[in-house]
Amino acid sequence: MRLIQTIKNIWKIEDLRNRIYWTLGLITVYRFLSVITLPGIDPEQLTALHSQTAGGIMSILDMFSGGAFSNASIVALGIMPYISASIVIQLLAIAVPYFQKLQREGESGRRKINQYTRYLTLAILLLQAPTYLINLNVQMAQTGGIPTGWWFTFSSTVILSAGSMFVLWLGERITDKGIGNGISFIIMVGIIARLPRGLYSEFYSKLSESTGGLVLFLFEILILLGVIAGAILLVQGTRRVPVQYAKQMIGNRQYGGARQYIPLKVNAANVMPIIFAQAIMFIPITLIGFGVQDTDKWYVQLLAPLSDHKNIWYMLIISFLIIAFTYFYTAITINPKQMAEDLKRNNGFIPGVKPGKKTAEYIDEIMSRITFPGSIFLAIVAILPAFAEKWIGVEPYFAQFYGGTSLLILVGVVLDTLQQVESHLLMRHYDGLLKSGRIKGRQGNAY
Repeated sequence: MRLIQTIKNIWKIEDLRNRIYWTLGLITVYRFLSVITLPGIDPEQLTALHSQTAGGIMSILDMFSGGAFSNASIVALGIMPYISASIVIQLLAIAVPYFQKLQREGESGRRKINQYTRYLTLAILLLQAPTYLINLNVQMAQTGGIPTGWWFTFSSTVILSAGSMFVLWLGERITDKGIGNGISFIIMVGIIARLPRGLYSEFYSKLSESTGGLVLFLFEILILLGVIAGAILLVQGTRRVPVQYAKQMIGNRQYGGARQYIPLKVNAANVMPIIFAQAIMFIPITLIGFGVQDTDKWYVQLLAPLSDHKNIWYMLIISFLIIAFTYFYTAITINPKQMAEDLKRNNGFIPGVKPGKKTAEYIDEIMSRITFPGSIFLAIVAILPAFAEKWIGVEPYFAQFYGGTSLLILVGVVLDTLQQVESHLLMRHYDGLLKSGRIKGRQGNAY
């Protein structure tokens, strides 16, 4: 009954109801575009492309695009070029003084950074679109290939680039007029779009087994629920550092002295380490030639194991990269020295620790301690789909929901969206989504 009453309360708030309508409408437009193929492409001849994106690293690209990649859609490249550009700009903001200056300029600097991000996104699209067409031609070679000639390449590149920029525009409109972060929401919808097919393929596969198929399917669902619970703990986990504010003497009375806490996140890097690591592990596939293997080539034999996400060497290398990138990204996003200076400026201090340098060292030590288990768990989550597929026997489509970037994005975006809905309810004096406690989002981007 409480759930029904909460839904009624949500519907009573006109602004929240209109935001939900906007979100659903824009998502519907995106899903409609994802099934419109490029001009000159026969959808019936995409069998090889569907097989290529059914599992492995290529399935990640297809998942983020909501199946548009394997459909040779006009929005096949999806939102990933924008994410890549955002990562590059974030790294430039660390190393290049000009971008550091823009970050300190407030709203005007943020607009310039967004403008540079869009320019870089367009540049990436103009490089990725022809590469996508080459891969598409290779996959469709046995069924007649795709139209050739400079005009088809040029027009399809323009269409793919415009399609991705339009998806970016849809995401921004969802952020402005809808619920949640639009870019993250589009990625989440693409992930969820593959869930029904994954459930059906897994259920049908287990029913076809002679004995114990349905029991095993229920066991897999229980494991999945446990993994989701662990992902929620990873997203919401924090370590609170107590801060005591110095008392101030005004006249004959003392003011201040209240104790507060600095919440340090166990997983401050979110899913960025997995994205970085997967981007590097995508290089072997590129060098091999999008999976077209020629056993006579020595580099194919050397790199082939690294292009198989179920290979033990792939798991070990990507786990090491994720742990390393977790420390790297946490170091560039959390600045202990700046936090120590802000505390000192506001007459705050950590009990038992001297202000200034000692406080910065203490915060850095705490972050190192909580980052290690977070990075280990992040690496485990990243390789769980391979474990589920190889040792439990889960179908590739369904195994992708057992971990990796998809699970963390899904959990994070859902929590952030629920947090926004709860804020609207509490602002208008309605009960929140939970009877007790508060929903904690990640307070960051989904990517």
